[in-house]
Amino acid sequence: MTLRLPLPDGSTRAYVPRPAPRARAAAGPPVSRTVLSAAHVVADPYADTTPDGPAAVDWDATLAFRRHLWSHGLGVAEAMDTAQRGMGLDWAGAAELIRRSAAEARAVGGRIACGVGTDQLTGPAALPAIRAAYEEQLAVAEESGAQAVLMASRALAAAARSPEDYLDLYGHLLRQSAEPVILHWLGPMFDPALEGYWGSADLDAATETFLGVIKAHPDKVDGIKISLLDARREVELRRRLPQGVRCYTGDDFHYPELIAGDAHGFSHALLGIFDPLGPLAAEAVRVLDTGDTAGFRALLDPTVELSRHLFGAPTRFYKTGVVLLAWLAGHQEHFAMVGGLQSARSLPHLARAYELADGLGLFPDPDLAASRMRALLTVYGVPQ
Repeated sequence: MTLRLPLPDGSTRAYVPRPAPRARAAAGPPVSRTVLSAAHVVADPYADTTPDGPAAVDWDATLAFRRHLWSHGLGVAEAMDTAQRGMGLDWAGAAELIRRSAAEARAVGGRIACGVGTDQLTGPAALPAIRAAYEEQLAVAEESGAQAVLMASRALAAAARSPEDYLDLYGHLLRQSAEPVILHWLGPMFDPALEGYWGSADLDAATETFLGVIKAHPDKVDGIKISLLDARREVELRRRLPQGVRCYTGDDFHYPELIAGDAHGFSHALLGIFDPLGPLAAEAVRVLDTGDTAGFRALLDPTVELSRHLFGAPTRFYKTGVVLLAWLAGHQEHFAMVGGLQSARSLPHLARAYELADGLGLFPDPDLAASRMRALLTVYGVPQ
């Protein structure tokens, strides 16, 4: 089969898909790094919804995808931005997702961490209301038996007037959390409403506040997830963490080098790109478990071009490419997203995502992926 793929200049070119999938090594949990994949949600394409209405989720397909990730030894980071929190999935849907996924994790023995935020607040809010919203979500995650990930809050970014507001609020939450949590610093490239988080647009000043929260409560912080797409800053920050506090890279541009680490340490992983890369990422970290850093980099470095493409500006729309690849790989039966977000990327962008993923051998059935991509191109009017 040959496909005609559209290019940004309006022309097309021929592409011949790979004839066979990449050989896959036996699965098993990595041991030298903690590896969590943020996971997308599968929309219900038959629901009569509107872009600003409640999300309609296909729960069977959504949970099946989590079982796929667990089967390869990965943990699941649930109800985070990859699951379209604040971009189609509201708090009611996220709470249901947390409860269902946590129950599924218990059933299969999978690791799960769940995002805790304030997205039930629909307008401007004062600090006491923001604290109460965090507390409500923290209770849902803990009652479900999942580890909590304290996500950055749009409401807090809007309401806080000083770094002390962050120190006070996060300190309160950490004191009452039942188990150590993961703190998440999500940069404005993922969500423009988070500009100036931790009390300053100056990242050096913001870093000091962030570290201040951790150093005041090291026993309540399992680790930090850094999503700033700045490898140098992540390395500098992880070297300043208290003993026992882990750094989980959220850098979808530089993850191979950050996970491999250096003489001073390394990053664990909590990454959206591991949604489509799950089996390959798990295999690479198992190679790293043996001490073979070169072999790890040989497997994972070639995936960076795909990741940089999916997470290209505007970065927050990376979910569209992630769901496209899940559909092409056979993990769901349609290319539809909650909130209609399947329209957020151009056809040339999607075509390039397919080409890069196929080149990496990510599709278990390349013929199925090519057939589905052909169907999508035909719907868009690209002659085949």
